[in-house]
Amino acid sequence: MSKRLSTTGALTAVVPLLVAASQQAADQPSAIETTPIAASDVTQAPAQSPSQSPSQSPAQSIAAQPAAVQSANTQSPGNPADATQTAAPQSAATPQPATAAPVARPSPATPSPAYLPPEGVATNATRAANAAVASRLPLENQLDFSNANRGFLAKIEDAQILNEDGSVAWEVGQFDFVKDAAPDTVNPSLWRQSKLNSIHGLFEVTRGVYQIRGYDLAQMTLIQGTTGWIVVDPLTTPAPARAGLALANATLGERPVQAVIFTHSHGDHFGGVSGVLTPADQRLRQVPIIAPHGFLRESIGENVLAGTAMNRRVQFQFGTNLPASATGHVGTGLGQVISRGGLSLMPPTRTIGKEGETIELDGIRFEFMDASETEAPAELVFYMPAFKALHGAEVVTRNFHNVLTPRGALVRDTLKWSKIIDDMLARYGDKSEVLLASHHWPTWGAENVEIALKNQRGLYRYVHDQTLRQANQGATMHEIAENIGEPDFALTDFGVRGYYGTFNHNSKAVYQRYFGWWDGIPAHYHSLPPAEESQKYVAAMGGAFKALAVGRAAFNSGDFRWAATVFNHMVFANPADELAKKWLASSYEQLGFQAEAGTWRNIYLSGAKELREGNERGDVVATSNERVLNSIPAIDLFDAMAARFNPARMSGAGGVIQFSFPDRGESVSVDLGSSVMFPRAGTRELSSTQVTISRTNFTRILMRQVQPQDLIISGEMRVLGNVVLMARMFGALDPVDPQFNIVTP
Repeated sequence: MSKRLSTTGALTAVVPLLVAASQQAADQPSAIETTPIAASDVTQAPAQSPSQSPSQSPAQSIAAQPAAVQSANTQSPGNPADATQTAAPQSAATPQPATAAPVARPSPATPSPAYLPPEGVATNATRAANAAVASRLPLENQLDFSNANRGFLAKIEDAQILNEDGSVAWEVGQFDFVKDAAPDTVNPSLWRQSKLNSIHGLFEVTRGVYQIRGYDLAQMTLIQGTTGWIVVDPLTTPAPARAGLALANATLGERPVQAVIFTHSHGDHFGGVSGVLTPADQRLRQVPIIAPHGFLRESIGENVLAGTAMNRRVQFQFGTNLPASATGHVGTGLGQVISRGGLSLMPPTRTIGKEGETIELDGIRFEFMDASETEAPAELVFYMPAFKALHGAEVVTRNFHNVLTPRGALVRDTLKWSKIIDDMLARYGDKSEVLLASHHWPTWGAENVEIALKNQRGLYRYVHDQTLRQANQGATMHEIAENIGEPDFALTDFGVRGYYGTFNHNSKAVYQRYFGWWDGIPAHYHSLPPAEESQKYVAAMGGAFKALAVGRAAFNSGDFRWAATVFNHMVFANPADELAKKWLASSYEQLGFQAEAGTWRNIYLSGAKELREGNERGDVVATSNERVLNSIPAIDLFDAMAARFNPARMSGAGGVIQFSFPDRGESVSVDLGSSVMFPRAGTRELSSTQVTISRTNFTRILMRQVQPQDLIISGEMRVLGNVVLMARMFGALDPVDPQFNIVTP
């Protein structure tokens, strides 16, 4: 029979268990991760190798080596350390992962420092590639620059926008270097886009509609209602949103925020809400917060459930650890970069359903249209008849968007995306005098709006149809990506260029949506793990020195993709091979310098930086902070915890734990087993342990701000029954590594 746990007896016995469970990962982040989410051709002369005659130039020596390597690869390696060993055969009836005997790690290549690759400069091949882009596109067209500057009213004069704790949320002049002609180290088309995205300030879109642009990845729209502001997408973090609203109030006259609209479930469109509206003010004045159906669950899913891995990948996609410079971060294509700080979140007071809805906010009529499962799982667009303005959220922007974002997400439906844009065109194309969005700058004029909508519609339909056309002819994912091409209007309309998503990787996403990760080739169905595969590759090449020669020959010929492949195998075969890391970093760097997509550039240059300087955590956006965790339903919080449950860490028998949160009227029961932790919303009649605690204090435990035993002693947490079971649950949650390795094993 269960009874209340006193502060003596059972408590004395269990406190060490709770302490052990909490200290087991004391040096690790919290149980729910709180990761902060914001030239000439120079080739050094190599040292003379034993096989190089004094008369051979470095270029001749390198050019001669691949043939020798090819010859070596046709023979069985004589060195036992290089021999490929096979795993024991397995029963077909009970397939298990193969456990191959380990291949000996190859010795690192150790030639003279004269073999070091170029660093921070564009090679001849990169300069030629960028020059070819410049000759192919009408970069001299100034229409976008006119539109991006149109309606300018004021800008933030301070050098920095600061968070409440004094840290820097945004450096106002960080992209001032993006001007004039493109340097050799930046694709000229991306440079043009970054110049446009760097234009910042308060802009009048049309009388009564304004935008704050250039202080975050996204833009914040302010609509003047009868008595105050209707704020659309209040940026990523509170500080830039607060500063933008202050700029508008100082320039246009101070007005209260009377409504907030979240167009979709991505953090850069809702995370700054507490900068324009405090929770207390929202409750006191009953300020409506409008969002698409499914908003809260989708925003939670991306920022909490898979937040640890996504936040790490965000560093690569957005280049958050790169310096802003001509050899570093120049922009993301969709915007410049995300602001730094912690997200905030307020639950919507009203959601727009699948059929859309027309409502009035502070005297302004909004015709909302559902756009879910396009750019975001939960999204809406809207038309404002009073202004003849169509807001495209992130469904229609001034670039090709991601169909599968590099940070990770569910694959988006390009067919539906194209049809939603067609619906926008059919409903509002001939009515709209201006098309604006939550990124980039507006398009003015009914004819231009229709062209923009048609081209955006065609963009997503093109990548969908051409991917399936080739797949149905037997082409594999990578073959399709190489041959996808681009539609004819992409040569003249910069608004559909691949600055954020690209035709190459978006076609792979379409393929994945229909066919999954397997390309149909049997050898790819159960391939080796990366490190094991790389050790075998390097051994097959004849060892690290010969592999180095192959990679260097590829690099010197301008074949940086093949060079990166070879050097990556060397690094994964032996992470201690510093020379291979340097060559891999330089290969990534040249690929980044050539990339038209800001995302691709950021990914390559981030990889190069980590190879050269090590894997160091930077200051970025905290997506799973205390404010966010306190805002989400308890069951979603426990689902995120269950995704951390490690059977190997579970000790002893399981049981059912009943958690009650009286301050929120929520209950969650956890069926804790040896292999699975299964949460269920509500209560169960039979439970081994009953825990009563406020959601605020439970979040404090997860954030490691307080120990469970302290709350038990203070009476803020009541535990009945088997308290050891609760200690086992917390002890079985994996500590996370928010800075796990990517470019090395």
